[in-house]
Amino acid sequence: MLSALTLILTCQLIGELVTRFFGLPLPGPVAGMALLFALLVLRGSVPDTVGAVGDTLLKNLSLLFVPAGVGVMAHLGLIGQDLLPITVALIGSTVATIAVTALVMSRLARGSLSAEATKADD
Repeated sequence: MLSALTLILTCQLIGELVTRFFGLPLPGPVAGMALLFALLVLRGSVPDTVGAVGDTLLKNLSLLFVPAGVGVMAHLGLIGQDLLPITVALIGSTVATIAVTALVMSRLARGSLSAEATKADD
């Protein structure tokens, strides 16, 4: 278990170092997660210990939101000052996410329907 947690945290550290060194506009943990994914793909499977650590982290994911909630409460005055830009950003990003998801699903559905029609013709 300790080796699996060390692997996960090492990938996160490497991702952080890579994004800072190259100045990438990407969070370090996201780059680390991509690195971990690539390593697991190269390996061909997820080791049981890595899976167990991942499951444990996911089960306790709500605890990771406590610091963010405390930060929001501590800076409530600042959030109140910038309420309009924050609201516009939240609504805009939500609408954009829904639109992109709908477009992707539409194209994927069209592709699967044409593939099914081709199979039915054979």
